[in-house]
Amino acid sequence: MNTIKAYVQENKTRFIDELIELLKIPSVSADAAYSQDVINTADAVKNSLENAGCDFVEICDTPGYPIVYGEKIIDNTLPTILVYGHYDVQPPDPIELWTSPPFEPVIKTTEIHPEGAIFARGACDDKGQMYMHVKALEYMVRSKTLPCNVKFMIEGEEEVGSKSLSWFVERNQEKLKCDVILISDTGMISNQQPSITTGLRGLSYVEVEVTGPNRDLHSGLYGGAVANPINILAKMIASLHDENNHITIPGFYDNVEELSIEERAEMAKAPFNLDDYKKALNLNDIYGEKGYLTNERNSIRPTLDVNGIWGGYTGEGAKTVIASKAFAKISMRLVPNQDWETITELFTKHFTSIAPAGVTVKVTPHHGGQGYVTPTDSIGYKAANMAYTETFGVPAIPVRSGGSIPIVALFEKELKSKTILMGFGLDSDAIHSPNEHFGIFNYLKGIETIPLFYKYFVELSK
Repeated sequence: MNTIKAYVQENKTRFIDELIELLKIPSVSADAAYSQDVINTADAVKNSLENAGCDFVEICDTPGYPIVYGEKIIDNTLPTILVYGHYDVQPPDPIELWTSPPFEPVIKTTEIHPEGAIFARGACDDKGQMYMHVKALEYMVRSKTLPCNVKFMIEGEEEVGSKSLSWFVERNQEKLKCDVILISDTGMISNQQPSITTGLRGLSYVEVEVTGPNRDLHSGLYGGAVANPINILAKMIASLHDENNHITIPGFYDNVEELSIEERAEMAKAPFNLDDYKKALNLNDIYGEKGYLTNERNSIRPTLDVNGIWGGYTGEGAKTVIASKAFAKISMRLVPNQDWETITELFTKHFTSIAPAGVTVKVTPHHGGQGYVTPTDSIGYKAANMAYTETFGVPAIPVRSGGSIPIVALFEKELKSKTILMGFGLDSDAIHSPNEHFGIFNYLKGIETIPLFYKYFVELSK
């Protein structure tokens, strides 16, 4: 217990067992059938914070799922770190593609994780990464090495757009007052090369509905005489990109941040092997916007993707029908300076305008958020880099992520605090996909690294 490394090794089995128990609870926030499980998970998180050493923990009601708040204040004159995480998880579908049940965690070895990885929904996103912070606090409290104040805010709606979080933050600014916000809901380059996420893309998520005839029709009697909503929807979606994979919505690129040649050259220093990338995804070639590299397309460029499409008959066998309606869910990842509400309006106006006669179109916005860039000269970034350097033996590389954490921009606006994104997952961990997993190495390395962030943040703040 003299060092964090020794403490982690002594308690390794317990740390893994505790996370496995948390992963067994199917806290799927997108499906009301799991609502009680989501609430049960909030209770479990509350108990874990109390056991780790928080002096005060409460489950805070919101218009949606509750937020778990905890704190340990040792001296009001010292800095305060606010830890954010989420206890809800993505739906496990499609279940048939999992090699083991999504809520029955198992440890398996892989080529990337020879020491083993925990396979379960939420293992990496974000229960495993959130729980690293709980165990790091446990170590600092029991070893009497906690150098500053700490607060926890763990929510249950991140996977559905953090609908209640802004409501909570706006009403609890004094309670959440802090010097820096620490989040582990991102990844790093590899187990040999840590990285710190310095940029996130924003998000606009919509659902579209195309309606043709007032009922499903016989495709023989009516085929060719009425508009087929599925055919129409497919054509409309296809028209949203041109031959260079450039998004065709008027005004879409008006405020896109264009990085300089120097900035792009700095990004290119991050280790990346295109052949390995294609092999990992079983692709024979890459695809994307002309004029940009793969790691630019998925980080500093905006995108538009169909996340789901349905309509008509999809059951076994044949049914010759022209469906009355067709649907699709579409997400647009945005870069800094693109306002998600403006983009949603531009999409709605454009998508409605390209509908041909014979159908009507409805666009329903679901959720969204702004992009974010954090400076690399801040005390928080420097402290994170020092912590990674000590545990991994090499400095972290700053990278921009293609993912979205809309609440980061919200935190800066409401709490006036910068966010440090210390992720320990890997791109291969299959978050949001079947067979999601989190390496044992990564989980324990996170617990080992986080207390060092506290140490260096306090030292640099003096």
